Amino acid sequence: MPYDLGDVVPLGTTVRDAAGALANAGAMTLTITLPDATTVVVSPVTPASTGTYAYDYLTAQAGRHTVRWVASGINAGAYSDSFDVREASPPAILSLADAKRHLKKTGTDDDDEIRSWVESITAGIETLCGAVIVRTVTERYDVRRTATIALRTTPVLSVTSVTPVLTAGTAYVVDDLDVDEDTGIVQRLDGGSMTGPLRVTYTVGRRVVPAALTSAARIILQHLWRTRQGPARPQRGVDDYDVTEPAAGFGYAIPNRALQLMEPYRLPPGVG
Repeated sequence: MPYDLGDVVPLGTTVRDAAGALANAGAMTLTITLPDATTVVVSPVTPASTGTYAYDYLTAQAGRHTVRWVASGINAGAYSDSFDVREASPPAILSLADAKRHLKKTGTDDDDEIRSWVESITAGIETLCGAVIVRTVTERYDVRRTATIALRTTPVLSVTSVTPVLTAGTAYVVDDLDVDEDTGIVQRLDGGSMTGPLRVTYTVGRRVVPAALTSAARIILQHLWRTRQGPARPQRGVDDYDVTEPAAGFGYAIPNRALQLMEPYRLPPGVG
């Protein structure tokens, strides 16, 4: 499961001799490659006990990290691994407390898995209904003398800036632009054209999340949670949470009752 940004990640490996017994290496080096391709090298790493090496890494970047342990000299060997770090504020349509309440979970053992499901569900709902969580996005648009720009993510709350990618390009003052929040269409108030390539920074999402969308999220969470129950999960036709319920075009991830709740907020064709 992903770690939160700022978490300490316990990293570790073991070394064994030719007979398979724990044994120290001549030297141990740990290399952590961060998402921006920079590296953190720890060398030498001293064994915590015979043949056991550990290092606590304080996360500073969101994204995929790769880990490489290299033992040299006696009992040489190598071991690679990876871990993920969430962004500081990952989009989540439900709070952990709300999700646990709906699943009737009181302990903390499943918290990381529940959070991961909620993030996945949020992405699914936003694919169908547009941005739900308020956030800032920056996108590039290659336009040539166009009267309008169709922003890729909707609904749009506001446009922060429209700046040229090229040094000789033209910037556009946001107060001189009209933005359709639902369709994401941006156009100049004076009717003139815009020329790019342009980099547009804007805010998307919903200040108030409709109850139908949070209810749909709870239904999807319950539905997906039951798929992990193994042989004891509900069987076909047994109850309303049947994991094999068909939903045309959506496989088994989103049940029909959730789609019906989302219907008033579904994106029209061609709108992202």
